[in-house]
Amino acid sequence: MITEPIFENTKIAFALKSDVELERAFFLFKMISIQPLVKIGTAATNLAIKANLPVEGLIRVTVFNHFCGGVNEEDCLPVIDKMYEKGVSSVLDYSVEGKENEAEFDSALTTVLRIMDFAKERKAMPIAVFKPTGFGRFKLFEKLGRGDDLSKEEREEWHRVESRFDTVCKKAKDNGLALLIDAEESWMQDAADELVTKMMQKYNTEKAVVFNTLQLYRHDRLDYLKKQHELARQNGYYLGYKIVRGAYMEKENERAEEFKYESPICKNKFATDTNFDQTAQYILDHLEDICLFAGTHNEDSTYLIMEQMKMKGIPNDDPRIWFGQLYGMSDHISFNLADKGYNVAKYVPFGPVKDVMPYLIRRAEENTSVAGQTGRELSLLSKEKKRRKLEE
Repeated sequence: MITEPIFENTKIAFALKSDVELERAFFLFKMISIQPLVKIGTAATNLAIKANLPVEGLIRVTVFNHFCGGVNEEDCLPVIDKMYEKGVSSVLDYSVEGKENEAEFDSALTTVLRIMDFAKERKAMPIAVFKPTGFGRFKLFEKLGRGDDLSKEEREEWHRVESRFDTVCKKAKDNGLALLIDAEESWMQDAADELVTKMMQKYNTEKAVVFNTLQLYRHDRLDYLKKQHELARQNGYYLGYKIVRGAYMEKENERAEEFKYESPICKNKFATDTNFDQTAQYILDHLEDICLFAGTHNEDSTYLIMEQMKMKGIPNDDPRIWFGQLYGMSDHISFNLADKGYNVAKYVPFGPVKDVMPYLIRRAEENTSVAGQTGRELSLLSKEKKRRKLEE
């Protein structure tokens, strides 16, 4: 393990936060730590928005400003520029969810392309991202993944989905960006994986441009990676993978129980952690073929990757290895890594306050369910508050 515990340095972690912002962060995480309050608060917020009550202003100055960069990309610029001064890049994530029709998919495509042109002009934004169901219906991915025959209309619809993927992947290559494609529920993921592999074969001929995402709470993902690696070797292209633990655990287990099949989710947290670390290890062992974006808030896994890099003589700023965290969380990891010269990017969600609410609610719920996450944030914020008082 790395001998120097760099994540304890709160001065570096919270250098960008004013005293007021520090207090707001402490207050928010304190609220999030109270599980019944989160349930009541999210239900009340949903009701208030549906009833068109004037709550957006309150949401904006509290939870939205903490976890989101702004309502549009221009609005995010102060956040992007401030973080980049500290060596942390930004991945602008248009966090509007649950769209279902062609006009909305085309609109999402236009937004992603606009962000990529915006990113092209800025060193602080070397990476773009999108979600498969931002470009096509969930049910269509699901049907294709099951191997069901598509109707003529559905085949045409799928062709449009492929075309949107292709347009964005081409733009990433042309603009010199890396492109992360998020993973979603397992029962739609097979079709998405197949399509992303197609894009890798087409656009990753010189280096990894297109990155798929592996959710490593799934016990089958390391085997999947090894098969993809073999395929890439045979066909002469590079792989890019963002590795995460995963975001749909309860939904996955509930569905497996309902439809009486074995859950794809690891039996416990220890198995998930092991799976994540072994997958990171596999990629680092094959860095000549695979690039790594380690999306994690887990300190032990981050230290492990750092230690492996050190043992293998891989420079901290090797362009094939990135670390990523969500904006508003784990600043002690992001900014301390950047201070040591590692490649770090924050996922910066943005969008109209109302449209981003499902994302914000998920963040709040995840923070209450991840053991230790909120407590760790609170202890570090508290430590920094005390440090500043002593310096006064």
